[in-house]
Amino acid sequence: MTKKIGVLALQGAVTEHLQALNKLGVTSTAVKLPVDLDGLDGLIIPGGESTAIGRLIREQHLEEPLRAFYAAGTAIIGTCAGLILCSTDSDHVPEELRLGFIDIAVERNGFGRQVDSFEALLPFEGIAEPVEAVFIRAPYIRSVGKEVRVLASIDGKIVAAENDQILVTAFHPELTDDLSVLEYFLEKIG
Repeated sequence: MTKKIGVLALQGAVTEHLQALNKLGVTSTAVKLPVDLDGLDGLIIPGGESTAIGRLIREQHLEEPLRAFYAAGTAIIGTCAGLILCSTDSDHVPEELRLGFIDIAVERNGFGRQVDSFEALLPFEGIAEPVEAVFIRAPYIRSVGKEVRVLASIDGKIVAAENDQILVTAFHPELTDDLSVLEYFLEKIG
């Protein structure tokens, strides 16, 4: 049975995620309205601008449907801005714009501005080979709750973590030919 994965399509790296899922042979769809969540096996909240995406979630009346999607136990991955939106704590993004799906505290733009963006080969717990990671104005995770497992760090800063159903990365797994992080996410779905 083919998995159907939605990509929250309000702002950010939507097309890149849809293309990456297509390369993996996964059925994917853009999620713009609450009805678009119906029948999905998983959801990607992509990178982009976290405050803008948070506001658009509310404008499109997606906050409660996303919370219901999460409460149903469906797998979600948040990449870059998506990580911030999934967090319980971020100094730079108001609480009302965060979804609070994973118990992490985040430092927005933790590695610096756009000019400080970089790529790295990153050891990632649960993936045999180091993953190609693209960091663009990337956040990092300052701390994790007791139910959260750290999957990757760079220079002492946590850049990937998970709990039972949520996976978050500070980097963009959709921007390289290395799709192992997205494959790891698909394995969470079963």
